[in-house]
Amino acid sequence: MNSEHEPRRNGMTYRDAGVDIEAGDALVARIAPAARATRRAGAEADIGGFGGLFDLAAAGFKDPMLVASTDGVGTKLKIAIETRQFDGIGQDLVAMCVNDIVVQGAEPLFFLDYYASGKLDVDAAASVIEGIARACKESNCALIGGETAEMPGLYAKGDFDLAGFAVGAVERGHVLPALAQMVAGDILIGIASSGLHSNGYSLVRRIVSEAQLAYGVSAPFAEDRALGDTLLTPTKLYVASALAAIRAGGVKAVAHITGGGITENLPRVLPRKLDAQIDLAAWTPLPVFCWLAGSAAISEQEMLRTFNCGIGLIAIVAADAVLTVTNAFRGAGETAFAIGRLVEGDGDAKVVYRGSLRLI
Repeated sequence: MNSEHEPRRNGMTYRDAGVDIEAGDALVARIAPAARATRRAGAEADIGGFGGLFDLAAAGFKDPMLVASTDGVGTKLKIAIETRQFDGIGQDLVAMCVNDIVVQGAEPLFFLDYYASGKLDVDAAASVIEGIARACKESNCALIGGETAEMPGLYAKGDFDLAGFAVGAVERGHVLPALAQMVAGDILIGIASSGLHSNGYSLVRRIVSEAQLAYGVSAPFAEDRALGDTLLTPTKLYVASALAAIRAGGVKAVAHITGGGITENLPRVLPRKLDAQIDLAAWTPLPVFCWLAGSAAISEQEMLRTFNCGIGLIAIVAADAVLTVTNAFRGAGETAFAIGRLVEGDGDAKVVYRGSLRLI
């Protein structure tokens, strides 16, 4: 048959497969100003290259050790998607990475993000990435690149996922924890959290579902705010305050209290044969924790190994430096207070609790 007489078919495009290149280009153009606003010494290049560049010498480092961290936001994203509130999720992503870097005594330097969806919603993606940029700027951490992936068939309509990657640096010899310097009698200083941060949301969502609550109703523990709004309170950025406290002197270790709670995170920065003795009556957990524990009859032990329970960071400090370090945290806007001390142990480090949480 003569092909000259056959009707021509239009060739398929990437858009036909569900991927909109123009939408991706529009997103890059929209977020470029926010990314440029995060520039700092060592990171002056525009985004758009095949890789992000950073000049350690220009940042003032002489003999640095690099510290890297990667994380996501977890199922907190489901609440953001359901409520269409995306402003704080970017801060969650950045905080979960840079807080892990600063507790090792390092200064976060640059950040990259990964945003994946089934169908790119430019407005939603821009809101998230602009939040990432704001958090990076607050942490003096340059947003030097990222990746936006549109993958129809892999993600349900409206769903998306986030991942972040951060790199920091600390001069050799100043890496925390300083295990060899810790002794019984060192003081534990707790730094208040802003809420749930980004951990335990699979349990939180289960509790909300079984209580048959909608995210738009008033929160049972904060009637002037919607439940979804309170649960989406962003994770605190501890970079500026932690660096101020570390530079004040006397800090031997800092623990970021994330998934696993105090029970599992604090021993990660302790040497063998030293335990952390914590006075649970030293603070009052935020109302959200009291509501969760009461609504689902969650035991104190389970609360302490699932949620931060109101303590987002714990610094281990020499006894004679407590006032200096506490004032440094408070001067940077944190609520800081002594919650316990190091005591002699008999093996691997562990947390020993005294008293009870004020889950009332």
